Amino acid sequence: MSDAERIHGICKWFNEEKGYGFISAEGTSQDYFVHFRAIEGSGYRTLKEGQEVTFEVGQGQKGPQAEAVRTESE
Repeated sequence: MSDAERIHGICKWFNEEKGYGFISAEGTSQDYFVHFRAIEGSGYRTLKEGQEVTFEVGQGQKGPQAEAVRTESE
């Protein structure tokens, strides 16, 4: 998937203890499940509420989920 096909979104919430949360896609009412393993980068991978991200959509066991998540701001 090219950068042009990546979706912009905002972290709705992320539970650091459990390692998952949800991202709201920009311009839609769609929310996507995100697991810490889907966050790109090294070290401790987490998101903060309100943090801007880009991501690709993949199919998880319970429906669409965020994959290849990249943070846009720290």
